[in-house]
Amino acid sequence: MYAIVDIETTGGHASANGITDIAIVVYDGNTIVKRFHSLVNPGVPIPYFIQTLTGISNEMVQQAPPFHTIAAEVYQILSANIFVAHNVNFDYSFLKYHLSLAGYDLQCKKLCTIRLGRKIFPGMPSYSLGKLCHSLQIPATDRHRAAGDAEATTELFRMLLSNDQEGHVGSFLNRRTSEQQLPPNLRKADIDSLPKTPGVYYFKDSKDRVIYVGKAVNLKKRVWSHFTGNKFGRQRQEFLKNIFSVSYRACGTELMALILEAAEIKRLWPANNRAMKRYEPAFGLYAYEDQIGYVRLVIDKKRKNSAPLYSFNRISEGYSLLQKLIHQFELCPHLCFISRKGMCSELVDGIACRGACRGAEPSSDYNMRAKEAISEMKAMLPSFLLIDSGRTQEEKGIIRMNAGRLDGMGYVSGDMDLSDATAVAPFLELYPSNDYIRNIIIDYAAKHPERVSRV
Repeated sequence: MYAIVDIETTGGHASANGITDIAIVVYDGNTIVKRFHSLVNPGVPIPYFIQTLTGISNEMVQQAPPFHTIAAEVYQILSANIFVAHNVNFDYSFLKYHLSLAGYDLQCKKLCTIRLGRKIFPGMPSYSLGKLCHSLQIPATDRHRAAGDAEATTELFRMLLSNDQEGHVGSFLNRRTSEQQLPPNLRKADIDSLPKTPGVYYFKDSKDRVIYVGKAVNLKKRVWSHFTGNKFGRQRQEFLKNIFSVSYRACGTELMALILEAAEIKRLWPANNRAMKRYEPAFGLYAYEDQIGYVRLVIDKKRKNSAPLYSFNRISEGYSLLQKLIHQFELCPHLCFISRKGMCSELVDGIACRGACRGAEPSSDYNMRAKEAISEMKAMLPSFLLIDSGRTQEEKGIIRMNAGRLDGMGYVSGDMDLSDATAVAPFLELYPSNDYIRNIIIDYAAKHPERVSRV
């Protein structure tokens, strides 16, 4: 049998909102066997706009039972039947969460009348409950109240069952299908079309705007993973509600997918990508001339609108490079802020100091070496081709670095001669370079030297 459910709530996600109204219609496929309905005291104030939408006020629920007092009966009904709702994952997530707070673990099969409606009645103007009922001439009274919407959903479900010529209900109930996990507006065909290869995927909303960009080693597996689990937070619920389609771009390797993902997030600025939008390397190597004319090198936190000579994810990386320059060019540890105990002695941690910090070496002599160190550091920024797997066995993936900046990325024929780096230029797509991309490419090249061709 089917438990056809509708609830009204104080907000859009279970973990911070309560239930104000619940109705369950138990239906055996032919007749209604049982009805359950109750207002619920949510334990939190009902926002004014929701009071306006549902007609349920704080005064109406003041004497209503809290959910935990009706949880046992709700659980008994739901656990014995197939859970049916319009946008089932919303109602199910709320009830599963609040039943868990009352000590009950809801585990039952689900059916979504939005997803079934798209299969059985394709081409409707809208699949919202009110508009779908209007299109199918289903009488809908007491809209946005649990009892009225549950009765309308029951009639809709009856019509779905009677018009299900291709067995979609049975297919949805098959435990081997994962379709019920999908957001209500996302077609399973979009997921089925995804390859099991590296690439970048794009979730889009009802107006075809990109709302999230992600990278994957296995596109199909990664996209499916967004819809597993039972997270009840606002961010996840809003995210799933707004997904209407998914597209992708295949890549040869995870590294190429990661570079494309970073570039696309900067280009598209999707609403649900947060971490990489905020990404900036934390530290930089700076040079400046002090009040008495000495060029000083310093590792410092990266500042807005600053232009460091080099950027680092970790401060240890910065000090490692600075120590190397100090040793190679006999720079003063004190002037480079390595020694913070006053003036250097003649030897500090094995580093010879020529006395610039004590005024024993003229600034002109010291600055010559400091500027040579800066030039050497810039020369350290590598130029190379990174030659890796392509999207097919017949091609190779190419990443070109020029003086520490991404110069392009693309794919060439597997039998192409790559000894001349300029020959690959017409096949490369230009991407914006930044510290994040530079660092991941250089780190990858260091781990896979056999894939690097110096130019």
